[in-house]
Amino acid sequence: MRRAARVDSNQKEIVKALRKIPGVSVAVNHDDILTGFRGRTYWFEIKTHEKASKQDGQVILDQTWTGHYQIVWKLSQITDAMGITQDSVIAAFPFPT
Repeated sequence: MRRAARVDSNQKEIVKALRKIPGVSVAVNHDDILTGFRGRTYWFEIKTHEKASKQDGQVILDQTWTGHYQIVWKLSQITDAMGITQDSVIAAFPFPT
């Protein structure tokens, strides 16, 4: 039987921040998260830092998966991959001033 995967310490904070961005959906427990934005799906493996070890399956996915799959350790890497900037979010979802 498969054991529950360990959740990296920064995942909760990153997921919380992503869920605050209008138009972004987030699903957890998909090695590590799936996000959606503007009709596209993104698959991110969250690590605690750049030098964190990768499981064999993660290395294979990173090298062979033809859809979006990226190993990240910062929120900005995710928003950059999804094409989200502060200006684009404000333009797409204007708030009253």
